[in-house]
Amino acid sequence: MPKTVYYASVGPTLSLYDLDAEAAALTTRAAVALPANIQYAWPHPSRRSLYVVSSNGGPGIAGDKHFASALTIEPATGNLRLHGEPAALPSRPIHASVDASGAYLLTAHNNPSNVTVHRINSDGAIGAPVAQPGNLDTGIYAHQILAAPGNRTVMLVTRGNNATPGKPEDPGAIKIFGFNNGMLSNLASIAPKNERGNGLGFGPRHLDFHPTKPWAFVSIERQNKLYVYRLDADTGVASEPMFVKDTLSDPASPAPQGAGPIHVHPNGRFVYVTNRTFPASGLGAREIALGGENSVAVFAIDQATGEPNLVQNIDGRGLQLRTFGIDPTGRILVVASIMASADGKLPAGITVMRITADGKLAFVRKYDVDVGTAQQFWSGILALG
Repeated sequence: MPKTVYYASVGPTLSLYDLDAEAAALTTRAAVALPANIQYAWPHPSRRSLYVVSSNGGPGIAGDKHFASALTIEPATGNLRLHGEPAALPSRPIHASVDASGAYLLTAHNNPSNVTVHRINSDGAIGAPVAQPGNLDTGIYAHQILAAPGNRTVMLVTRGNNATPGKPEDPGAIKIFGFNNGMLSNLASIAPKNERGNGLGFGPRHLDFHPTKPWAFVSIERQNKLYVYRLDADTGVASEPMFVKDTLSDPASPAPQGAGPIHVHPNGRFVYVTNRTFPASGLGAREIALGGENSVAVFAIDQATGEPNLVQNIDGRGLQLRTFGIDPTGRILVVASIMASADGKLPAGITVMRITADGKLAFVRKYDVDVGTAQQFWSGILALG
């Protein structure tokens, strides 16, 4: 069985851990420094390269240095080595992925909402950008970009923004593009239609696909919901969701909250999404609002209909559960919290949970991580090639 590793970032540093699924344990091995604070990373389908986007910007901070970097993965150990020069990006990248062919790096930029596409050279290095049409509908506050199954379409999840004093709500949407030789073209914009207007009351963050069924599961950050859409072969997803579910154990809680990342279990029977409590005093603050959830919500998926039913909300034992991964055997879930509490009593860390036969999670251990003034912003699990 291939060796499985876990990567987690603190600021510009990306650390490597060995993952022992039998013992549900991590062992620190090595680290590599990127040109700026790591925002997201994605492996090549060959599992021989990892693509990392970084920026000196962050939540509420535009920054002025933004990069995409290729790293070579040593297949026996998971050690990382920078490969080629970083590619300069036009603005803060918030998500990146590689298409199924392994030929293109797709990057989502949140403010201004935009996408960039770079060719990936045969040796794994980042190549030239692919010029895109000027009329692409990239929505408001892009948060994730993924090629859909079949690799003929690309989905850009655009979150929108909540209303603030003096500024109305920005609507969210899922933007669907045709995808041909690295070129994107407008196909559809998916958002609920209601009396308030399309996309209002709809703030999607991330989506994931069922491994065998034509279903897309979408975490709705701004409303703490889970939406399920049926995939359409030509336009990406159907215009209206099949199911809408709450992710919180107490949906009436007044604490400022948001749903986080989402992953479908490798066997397709369960889907996991985090709930995150936001700071009490604005972006970047470390005083977290009281009464909220920092949990992983577990849903069992009806294999005939696609309906997800909430079966568990388990405390993640950290603040702001921004990223998590599931090991390829489906036995372990590892979730990272981005920062410590303001009083230092709850450190940032990496929480390891065992996935039981019914999909529920059982806490095993937490590794405290000293992030200082930085944040543990991205993490992921990879089976080595």
